[in-house]
Amino acid sequence: MTEQTVHPVPRGVRGHAEPAPASWQERVSTVAASAHRMRHHIIDMGEAQGQGYVGQALGVTDLLAAVYRDQLRYHPEDPHWPGRDRFLLSIGHYAIALYAALAEAGVLEVEELATYGADESRLPMSGMASYTPGMEISGGSLGHGLPVAVGMALGLRHRGNDALVYNFLSDGELNEGATWEAAMGAAHHGLGNLVAVVDINALQADGPTASVLSVDALVEKWQAFGWHAVRVDGNDIAELLHAFDRLRDCEERQPRVLLCDTTIGKGVPLLENRERAHFMRVDEHEWQIAREQLDGSAR
Repeated sequence: MTEQTVHPVPRGVRGHAEPAPASWQERVSTVAASAHRMRHHIIDMGEAQGQGYVGQALGVTDLLAAVYRDQLRYHPEDPHWPGRDRFLLSIGHYAIALYAALAEAGVLEVEELATYGADESRLPMSGMASYTPGMEISGGSLGHGLPVAVGMALGLRHRGNDALVYNFLSDGELNEGATWEAAMGAAHHGLGNLVAVVDINALQADGPTASVLSVDALVEKWQAFGWHAVRVDGNDIAELLHAFDRLRDCEERQPRVLLCDTTIGKGVPLLENRERAHFMRVDEHEWQIAREQLDGSAR
């Protein structure tokens, strides 16, 4: 990737006045630094519970950092600001990753992350919109996020609101028929204000995604449903930012999908290389090893 000057999203990140143009390297380094801090937050939250969906969370950190530091329009002090872009976490159990992103974004205080999963906490292990500032929908049965996003995008357009709707879903959710019904609906209604982002980590609760129900030829599938589709390495920040820029250039009334191949446990070799597990248990002594490996990989 050659260094170049690329203007950031012209809609005003964080909802304020349009920032001064940033160089390409500034954009990449800002997102990378944010992703590194987020991974530390995830490890800290995981240690508080001794287990959790830390593997998936570490895998999608680069993607969430790119969204919240480079793409999304929002007011951190006002999570309900009407002009905000909506980020919908369809994968409710990935909430640990979104909490780290919301702390980086200034929506949550970093100190509150220590309450993750505790009784009376605003940060339950599965995302709940009624508890957490910045959480647009509640997690639960998978496959519901894209239908909600389609309705939300259609409603915003009817109101004349130019906010974008981002729906974050998993490759396992592509096994759900409701996801593809929603995809057809989005194309039919010409929802150019809708961006789906898919985490492709090749694992779900019952085992490898390919063995549960294969979802091959994903770019071609989404294109056949009328979407503009791009597939990238979801752990390559420069590639992610280029892909988001490219999505801005597609037809005005065409929904867009970014398919992101990610590595479970990314940034921590201890967790990248162990047997893949949907719900990962980490021994007490391993959390500090994870931190040291994370800092070592950043050098």
